[in-house]
Amino acid sequence: MSEAEFSIIESLEGVDEQQWQALAGDNPTLAYRFLHTLHTTRCACPQTGWTPRYLVMYRDGVLHGAMPLYLKHHSRGEYVFDHAWADAFHRNGIEYYPKLLSAVPFSPVTGRRLLARTPDDRALLARAVLQVAQQLETSSLHILFPDEQDRQALQAAGFMLREGVQFHWENPGYADFDAFLASFKMDKRKKIRQDRRRVFDAGITFQHLAGAAITQEVMAFFYRCYVSTYQAHGNRPYLSLAFFEQLREHMADNLMIVLAQRGDQPVAVALNLVGGGIMYGRYWGTTEFVSGLHFETCYVQAIEYCIAHGIARFEGGAQGVHKMSRGLSPTPTWSAHWVADPRFAAAIGDFLAQETAAIEEYIDELAEHAPFK
Repeated sequence: MSEAEFSIIESLEGVDEQQWQALAGDNPTLAYRFLHTLHTTRCACPQTGWTPRYLVMYRDGVLHGAMPLYLKHHSRGEYVFDHAWADAFHRNGIEYYPKLLSAVPFSPVTGRRLLARTPDDRALLARAVLQVAQQLETSSLHILFPDEQDRQALQAAGFMLREGVQFHWENPGYADFDAFLASFKMDKRKKIRQDRRRVFDAGITFQHLAGAAITQEVMAFFYRCYVSTYQAHGNRPYLSLAFFEQLREHMADNLMIVLAQRGDQPVAVALNLVGGGIMYGRYWGTTEFVSGLHFETCYVQAIEYCIAHGIARFEGGAQGVHKMSRGLSPTPTWSAHWVADPRFAAAIGDFLAQETAAIEEYIDELAEHAPFK
């Protein structure tokens, strides 16, 4: 086997899309089109604090490894919170930013970060990205939401691991939605049915739109709701209408929209990504408050769709213990970290040991309150 050649690139423009996809697999957030569109629509670009520095590994002109990699000048849009670390650096007169980050911008979705075909190549990438962090003289390197294989390779390369928790739904093969409800304790099942009845009594009906059924008009309504959700919390949205329109044009088969309507008037909407037997709950918004509408649109309708289409898992996004009442279970997530300054590395290592113990205790405690029989 020929020797691997590594380089840093600032754009995916010169990367062969088919070769990228051969490494990325079927996770839609790692798709060439998804990542490249984040850059070309300027959602993730130097002006927004996301400077691409992708690590690529070639052998004989063929892409054998890659990592989505960014220089970051802030910690927004990451969903793994290190603000306390940045504050500690600042208090000691040390610059925390820029830091180096391997992640999918604005997407708390577990997946490959060491894009490679073999364990040996994953190990090569894990060691090479440490060299990149040192060459760029960054304070630290953070790899967010790696999958299990990547986590093992990163730990072997000397990274510190950080545990988190999300709420995911698993499909053991329910025959239909009623079979899913039958798995709940009686009082929990009754609560879901009451909440659904309130939504339907308000005159709300639902459509599941996928692929070509997602029209420009539907996407425009979705984006209006998406923006209003951010504005309601005093924030600016990370993503542009141009980004979502590009997804509709190039990745429509990976989109599923739940559209809530009263008559022929849209009221609320949720956009999900689908790929590899998994649905990822991502964005939602509404034009009015209806009791139970958020739960129904974002979670219950998504689970009903997954059951009908044989989708194995629904990941409900970041945070949200409230999701347990709809059948989502606490699930560990991970990130991996390297810190250049040995003093801070030791302090952060001590913190992570304590935090991990607390997270695992929290997950065990939550599991005792599962809604199932």
